[in-house]
Amino acid sequence: MRKTVFFVAAAVFGATALAGPAMAQNTSTAAAPSPATGKVQLNVNTAINQTLVDKYVRDAPNVALAKCDGASPKFASPVLTFSNYTPGPFMGTDANISADVELKPGTAAGVYPLTVTCGGQTYSTQFTVPAAQVAKVPSGAAKAGDGSMAG
Repeated sequence: MRKTVFFVAAAVFGATALAGPAMAQNTSTAAAPSPATGKVQLNVNTAINQTLVDKYVRDAPNVALAKCDGASPKFASPVLTFSNYTPGPFMGTDANISADVELKPGTAAGVYPLTVTCGGQTYSTQFTVPAAQVAKVPSGAAKAGDGSMAG
């Protein structure tokens, strides 16, 4: 039985050694994708939840992010105000400029544009604003644990 295991192991290692250079040769000819020259996005201000890209989060800090070249980058949106422009990376996101974002009062739920202009180039995206949550419990509504639902 030991001879069988030895021959199988030798065959596997030999096949791997022969296939290794061929596989490396095939993968080296593939061209790497070129990085995007510019982009803009809206994020909730956290390094933990990067899934909230281009979604405004009510009652939380939000940030506009951009990757672009050129002097004096400027964000624009009809429903957002921007402050505290900061150059450099932002919490692991591929960006070189960020700004704090505030939603203008009275903004309805919907999809809105966000742009950044840097050095004569403009990059655009769209982001969603969710409907506002009920901030106050309606009067007369049952409250959990107060006994109002007991029969």
